[in-house]
Amino acid sequence: MSDNNEKREIKIELTPEMASGKYANLAIISHSVNEFFMDFVSVVPNAPQARVQSRIIMTPENAKTLLMALQDNLSKYEQNFGVIKPKGNVGGNSPVGQA
Repeated sequence: MSDNNEKREIKIELTPEMASGKYANLAIISHSVNEFFMDFVSVVPNAPQARVQSRIIMTPENAKTLLMALQDNLSKYEQNFGVIKPKGNVGGNSPVGQA
């Protein structure tokens, strides 16, 4: 029987294409009973359309873990660089992270 608290090492591969990343200045988050959907969008001022750069789909449990990791990292960031003042809408089906 294996111990569920046992930590195991996972080798993570980062391809050159993925390493360059994608810029997004808008995140749209929605959910169903079983999944959270996060669309990361790049919005250009005065453009009639915006393109989804990446869609991430997670279980509710993994979304909660992501939330906690973001909260931890934002707290550490603010300790080093000062408080971040959001400019966009937050909540409901409203886009978040607008710049």
